[in-house]
Amino acid sequence: VPNASSRYFLVGTNQAQTKHRVLKIDRTEPKDLVIIDDKHVYNQQEVWELLGRLDLGNRTKIGQKGSSGLSRSLSAFGIVGFVRFLEGYYIVLITKRRKMADIGGHSIYKIEDTSMIYIPNDSVRVTHPDEARYVRIFQNVDLSSNFYFSYSYDLSHSLQYNLTLLQRPYELWSSPTSSAEEEVQKQSKHDSFDIFEDEGLPTQVVYGLQSEPYYKYVWNGKLLERVKDIVHRDWLMYIIHGFCGQSKLLIYGRPVHITLIARRSSKFAGTRFLKRGANCEGDVANEVETEQIVNDASVMSLTAGSYSSYVQVRGSVPLYWSQDISTMMPKPPIRLDQADPYAHVAALHFDQMLQRFGSPIIILNLVKKREKRKHERILSEELYPAVINLNQFLPPENCIEYLAWDMARYTKSKLCNVLDRLSMIAENVTGVLRTNCVDCLDRTNTAQFMVGKCALAYQLYALGMIDKPKLQFDTDCVRLFEELYEDHGDTLSLQYGGSQLVHRVKTYRKIAPWTQHSKDIMQTLSRYYSNAFSDADRQDAINLFLQVYQPSESRPHLWELPTDFYLHQRNTMALPLDRRREFMPKTVGVDPSPFTVRKPEETGKSVLGSKSSKEETLLQRKTAASAPPPPSEEAISSTSEDDSEDDRDDDASVSQRSTPIKLLTESGESTRTQEIQQQSVKEPYGLNLAEFPAAKDLLIYEREPVSCFPEDSIYSLSPPQVDRDSREEFESSVLTGRGQVRALCREDMLMYREYVKNRYM
Repeated sequence: VPNASSRYFLVGTNQAQTKHRVLKIDRTEPKDLVIIDDKHVYNQQEVWELLGRLDLGNRTKIGQKGSSGLSRSLSAFGIVGFVRFLEGYYIVLITKRRKMADIGGHSIYKIEDTSMIYIPNDSVRVTHPDEARYVRIFQNVDLSSNFYFSYSYDLSHSLQYNLTLLQRPYELWSSPTSSAEEEVQKQSKHDSFDIFEDEGLPTQVVYGLQSEPYYKYVWNGKLLERVKDIVHRDWLMYIIHGFCGQSKLLIYGRPVHITLIARRSSKFAGTRFLKRGANCEGDVANEVETEQIVNDASVMSLTAGSYSSYVQVRGSVPLYWSQDISTMMPKPPIRLDQADPYAHVAALHFDQMLQRFGSPIIILNLVKKREKRKHERILSEELYPAVINLNQFLPPENCIEYLAWDMARYTKSKLCNVLDRLSMIAENVTGVLRTNCVDCLDRTNTAQFMVGKCALAYQLYALGMIDKPKLQFDTDCVRLFEELYEDHGDTLSLQYGGSQLVHRVKTYRKIAPWTQHSKDIMQTLSRYYSNAFSDADRQDAINLFLQVYQPSESRPHLWELPTDFYLHQRNTMALPLDRRREFMPKTVGVDPSPFTVRKPEETGKSVLGSKSSKEETLLQRKTAASAPPPPSEEAISSTSEDDSEDDRDDDASVSQRSTPIKLLTESGESTRTQEIQQQSVKEPYGLNLAEFPAAKDLLIYEREPVSCFPEDSIYSLSPPQVDRDSREEFESSVLTGRGQVRALCREDMLMYREYVKNRYM
């Protein structure tokens, strides 16, 4: 309910309209967000009296009925959050919803439509020319496309976690006068925006499985961060992005719900070619947690019903890698961007998984092993040693299990059945399975379906629905489950790759109709078009929606950034400015920031010529990430134009970019050069080089052998002396390798007899 000039009033109510809360939002602040929550719970009569008083008090003239102080703006089903660009704050509200699933009486909704309302009134609005562009980018994230919420069920957590809340003490959200048993009985009745249900109960009681969400899978966490500690928790509604579908299966008249929930990670989120591998915090691209829940639908209660849940994960290979799309081609070359010899980023990623799921974590790597030209297997050749390295620091019972299988190669073989092999893998999975190929789309979805099909059989068996944990293809149950997984795969593929699945379960079963081939070609073209022309805009929208990038007058605009690398690699910018300076060369009296505008007298020459300051700043931004630090004046004067070419060899580039330090000086000029160089060494490294080594240092140097070779130089080499026994042992090994076994001596026979005695007697 808005007041035209000064305030917005949000009235939240439960479905029965028996309990209400009120938020007051100030509209006179041009850029700040001022929200007041009195934390009071109103009944229906009290809230109408409150609105009546507000209406009467805000009329232009007392008693004038034609000019109301309040007018109804719109009805909504929840608050997505609050966002600000370069002007004032907006509020994003859910105006349409559709019920997608029911878990123990807790409804799960899909957002169908939203409304974005500007909060400050026109009289205080300070317009900015780029505001409208940011709004368009933000709205490019279609909230009506696969965003889900629930008023009483935490979608960011798995069913196993949420069921543990039923066993926890309720002191955090209940009053001392109500027992935990009463609250559990009431929880399943809640189905509305507010978290209040029946009359007569204490106002502090919260019905529903509410806890601190797992923010990795929450997509509006940053949008609610500004009001999280101001308003009552009933106003906070967290949404997930991914997929939610539910199918009803009748087993001899007994209803069973099969629910599939996919949670897409909001960390290192983005589109296919623009987000690959992992960031420095261990978050990987296209990471999705898929949970399948099976329950007896005849009992709609979490406390009385029977439930089973199975979770598996997909995600990009946890390494620093990418694909260059500057020259667009169907398969851009895979490149490893950074050396990670100690598997640090993989360690962070699997540490997250172990904390969330426990052990064992099982990796199913489906990338190709044999290729004419090395492409996909670059990733396996890095991932496998990383897992081996990490496992040496884990107890044997908690080690990460690694299984690599070239699914694409087996698909081409006429003798191998891909799905049978996946069934064998699924039967042996005893923990959380992490599946990946290169894109984590087509191959991954089929593998996850086969593992899910195996798990479904065990779930139905555990619930007493079938007499043995086996399900056959071409049954109604598996057809229904396959359709659910196909919808799940299409949705996730559209979000990350820009098209639906290209290869489906029917493709790998080799029963796909001929019309499917032409459809596959169209999906491939659609994916290629999306990657080439629309992914950059989608990535900007995701960065803005997740508030990875927050607009400011003091920083470049989102569309001016040459890369979003630093937005998703927070650790690189975590150090304060004074600490960052320790890791870069310094010049006395000069700000080392690559974004500082230099005067010609500071650099020795004008680097950017006569460009405007805006163009100059932009050009500096585009080159700062890849350009080396600016050389000193000596290096500039000694480097010719030809030496600055990019194709010179590494040794030449090193010698030209660094000025050697002269320890022995003869002229005053050289002495001055040495002083400057030693000063520059002192600042970043904290030491000065002495003109001559101390006598004790020379004694240590002379005492330590440089090499075991008596003569060792670039011109001649004398090998070290080898004793006779060593030479005979070496010659014997060489002869044995050639099949020429030497005659056995007495010692050999005695050793052999001792071995036989100990081994077999």
